[in-house]
Amino acid sequence: MAKRDYYEVLGVEKNASADDLKKAYRKLAMKFHPDRNPGDKEAEAKFKEAAEAYEVVSDEQKRARYDQHGHAGVDGMGHAGGGFHSMEDVFAQFGDLFGGQGGGGGGIFDQFFGAGGRQSRGQGASLKLGLEITFREAVFGVAKTIDLKRNEICKTCNGSGAKAGSKPVVCRLCAGHGQVRQGQGFFVVQTTCPQCQGSGKTIANPCGDCSGQGAKAEKVTIKVRIPAGIEDGSRLRVSGEGEPGREGAPRGDLYVYVQVKADAFFERHEDDVVCKVPVTYAQAALGGEIDVPTLQGSAKLRVSAGTQPGEVLRMRGQGVPGERGRGDQLVVVQVTVPKKVSSRQAELINELGRIEDEGGEQKGFFDKIRKMFE
Repeated sequence: MAKRDYYEVLGVEKNASADDLKKAYRKLAMKFHPDRNPGDKEAEAKFKEAAEAYEVVSDEQKRARYDQHGHAGVDGMGHAGGGFHSMEDVFAQFGDLFGGQGGGGGGIFDQFFGAGGRQSRGQGASLKLGLEITFREAVFGVAKTIDLKRNEICKTCNGSGAKAGSKPVVCRLCAGHGQVRQGQGFFVVQTTCPQCQGSGKTIANPCGDCSGQGAKAEKVTIKVRIPAGIEDGSRLRVSGEGEPGREGAPRGDLYVYVQVKADAFFERHEDDVVCKVPVTYAQAALGGEIDVPTLQGSAKLRVSAGTQPGEVLRMRGQGVPGERGRGDQLVVVQVTVPKKVSSRQAELINELGRIEDEGGEQKGFFDKIRKMFE
């Protein structure tokens, strides 16, 4: 049986925008969802047909090939052309469209099929923290000691939240499931229980130390290793340094957002560092060796005779460590002109000026300018 046109399947024009495509697919997916049409093979087929159509036309590359060559143009590109073989294929591909993560972590998939996802039930909350480091710390890496406040398991009640001599009881509203379901007909929405906040238990006599929360804010000190070569704005994940989970569930994570201070001398360009170094007129004209600061200390740099202002000299292996080894240091030459000169210096400069005039360099320059306007 020949496949229908994908735009026809979604009920949109060929020039439909990405938002229009998404809205059309959502509408069809909700209409033909298997849980709203149990045992209806035709509805299941239309559900998969809409998913296949959206999978193609929502991808710019596949859409362009489909617009030009039709179904033959997208055969062999992922699910397109071959269709989805099962409902699991559809949910794995489009779980994020409905608010989940490939079929987990909340959203409509969980509302129909129960909560699940990648995060363990009861896992502790993750934390975020900003950290400023110096330019050199970013280049070479550093271990930082960080003080922060986070919830820790209450030592008085050992995390139960209940007063000594009492215990939490099963929540009557959700019967201990932590989730409640509401809806009409086949459309059911599953949400966190408002009475127990998802724990499945309620506390009649709360612990006085943590007010029944099972945890309380405490100051902790942790060490964070900053890898060499980290860039400004990078995010580091420190596993298991977030807040504690409920009833033995794993801790959350700590996310450290790194800000690198600007350096007074160096600028970073990917794995290279750039700096400006002054040289005298004599050094630029005659050449020679100069001392240049690097990230690892002072190093010698050879300046060739006739080096021009603004010329860039490269020092190999003096940059930032990266995946392909250490970058380079790029030295921008700045020829300095003294503001004050001694009588002897003035004498020599005047003599140089006379020699240059005799060579005709200045006259030749103005001749070229004059000819441009003739």
